[in-house]
Amino acid sequence: MNKNSLIRKFNKQAARYERNTRQRSLGEWRQRLLQDVEGHVLEVAVGAGANFPFYNRSKVDVTAVDFSPEMLSRARQMASELGIQATFQEQDIETLELPERSFDCVVSTLSLCGYKDPVKALNQINRWAKPGGRIYLLEHGMSTNRLLGYAQHLLNPAARRISGCHYNRDMIEIVDASALKVVKTERYWNGIIHLIWAQAT
Repeated sequence: MNKNSLIRKFNKQAARYERNTRQRSLGEWRQRLLQDVEGHVLEVAVGAGANFPFYNRSKVDVTAVDFSPEMLSRARQMASELGIQATFQEQDIETLELPERSFDCVVSTLSLCGYKDPVKALNQINRWAKPGGRIYLLEHGMSTNRLLGYAQHLLNPAARRISGCHYNRDMIEIVDASALKVVKTERYWNGIIHLIWAQAT
């Protein structure tokens, strides 16, 4: 799928993403993952700002990146409503240029399913974070339940066409293949949902 087609898909989904943000979708897991985020924060694939309600606004200065202008418009509104100090860039993480070793924390949630090369994207994140900088990932991937995993394989071609994401990626394998150092992982929903705490190397 070419990038312009993918951007159009996410533009069309922006209203639904905003509804999910206002309903605090996956809120328990976002809160658990993001409770310690502070400092100069890079959030890649920010979407409609679903993580903003879970930041301590007095402790963060956010650089938010997304390739979808519709998503960014909604994220700007969310940051304004919540009093989050943030700057926004309409960029594709796979071609994004940022100063190396400049962020205290990097946050990415529900994004690795969409990249052509997710390991490359994580290696980019590793370069942008300060040495030892904290990386926070919330992702969906292959279930540990064999029947669900089989269903994910069957549904993946349709999911890719409709939503632009892969349902059947092995997220632990992807993160392990990157330059990041994994500190802790937790899995939920029959192993489909991953919370991953890592560090830049």
